[in-house]
Amino acid sequence: MSSPTTLSGSGIAFEVPAEDVLLRFQVEGADVHGRFIRLGPLAEEIIGAHDYPAPVARLLGEALVLAAMMGAALKTDGSLIFQANGDGTVPLLLVNYRPGGLLRAYAQVDADAGLPSGEASVPALLGRGHLAITLDPGPHMDRYQGLVALEGETLTDCALAYFQQSEQIATSIVTAVGTRTVCAGDAGMAESWQAGGIMIQHLAALGGHDSDAGERAERIAARGPAFTSSGEDVEEAWERATVLLSTVEASELLDPEIPPWQVLRRIFAEDGARIYEPVPLRRDCRCTRERIRDMLASYGAGELSDMIETDGAIRVTCAFCNETFAIRPDEIGD
Repeated sequence: MSSPTTLSGSGIAFEVPAEDVLLRFQVEGADVHGRFIRLGPLAEEIIGAHDYPAPVARLLGEALVLAAMMGAALKTDGSLIFQANGDGTVPLLLVNYRPGGLLRAYAQVDADAGLPSGEASVPALLGRGHLAITLDPGPHMDRYQGLVALEGETLTDCALAYFQQSEQIATSIVTAVGTRTVCAGDAGMAESWQAGGIMIQHLAALGGHDSDAGERAERIAARGPAFTSSGEDVEEAWERATVLLSTVEASELLDPEIPPWQVLRRIFAEDGARIYEPVPLRRDCRCTRERIRDMLASYGAGELSDMIETDGAIRVTCAFCNETFAIRPDEIGD
């Protein structure tokens, strides 16, 4: 892990981007660690590649933030898949995060199902189903998957249920998704998607998902009260941190004019927040003409024949970036 810089001191030793950034931090003197995510142009690049209805775009923006928060636990290899499946208008929503700040995402929309009006909730858009979080740590390591029901009004509610049931780590999360008006060159002004969020976790007191809740309760009861380095009860310190986090406004999560470190300094002004070197976030669509050709080569001649359009080409559209590739049959298998 990179060397941290203390915000409560005279300044920071490295530049923290205003947006498209993952920022790890810890609260001084407490067993509280956190991650700040802010997506600006990247949110628009991923969401804007599709003509999603606004409620679906907001849902995907929230999922991007949550996946980046969770994926930040990965070191140098592997990936995290944040996948929601339901029986509603949006039967599938998927985000993939890889170490190094690489994100890609898409949502399937049932055009015939009809969208609810206004700000749609998870039950209204996804319906009944489940959220699956799949962690692939990399070569020679076991994959881990946790499942929770799609219960709650937001994906953030579902993510909190995942941490409580599968990871068993005390967690608090705030997220926001919105749009801002930007200059779009010759097209004039346009609305651009943005998203952000902060997650804090009380790691030391809960111990992680390798022991069940009963074992942890017995262990905590046996050891008696625990205290932070400043002498405060750890449970009181955690409760205070969650209250402070609840004061965050959407503008602080989204506005690039408000530096992320400044937001953290305001929230945790009394204790101070120590941040680590930021991770720039960028799009990770891996589709190429060569990959598409290799994929088509796995089909039989009859199947390929059925795919050929009137101009003689086979067209394949990437679900993530929405780019369409026109491949001639004589290119396949070269």
